[in-house]
Amino acid sequence: MTANEPLSATKARSFLAVALEEARAGLAEGGIPIGAALFHRDGTLLGSGHNRRVQDDDASTHAETAAFRNAGRRRHYGNCVMVTTLSPCWYCSGLIRQFGIGAVVIGETENFTGGHHWVAEHGAEVIVLDDPGCVALLGTFIAEHPGLWHEDIGL
Repeated sequence: MTANEPLSATKARSFLAVALEEARAGLAEGGIPIGAALFHRDGTLLGSGHNRRVQDDDASTHAETAAFRNAGRRRHYGNCVMVTTLSPCWYCSGLIRQFGIGAVVIGETENFTGGHHWVAEHGAEVIVLDDPGCVALLGTFIAEHPGLWHEDIGL
């Protein structure tokens, strides 16, 4: 698969399964249930992670940054896919844009809409899956922990 070839829905959903597993792990640890993974377009998992703001007492440890850090250094990111259970906030959208990550797969945008339109305007392929599991996981968390959610998202 080349960097210019669109991702298939099947591949995007298989990538999302890894991020959703990370989101569930974060919830089990008492954190915000948002997960992410960085893949090479060929399907190789480079790194995954979940939001660890609560666990690490670190406001910068969003799921996308955790996955990115766990992937290690790369010379180029155009052939990489950032997969996240939720539309990336502006902080994470900046990371995607800064490093030229070529594609973004998003589990849902119902509970929060971040900067994914801006990322698309700057050339990244963006696929929104509207996954019911992602919507329910975070929606339930927000209903049960509104203060923690609003603290995390900066509202």
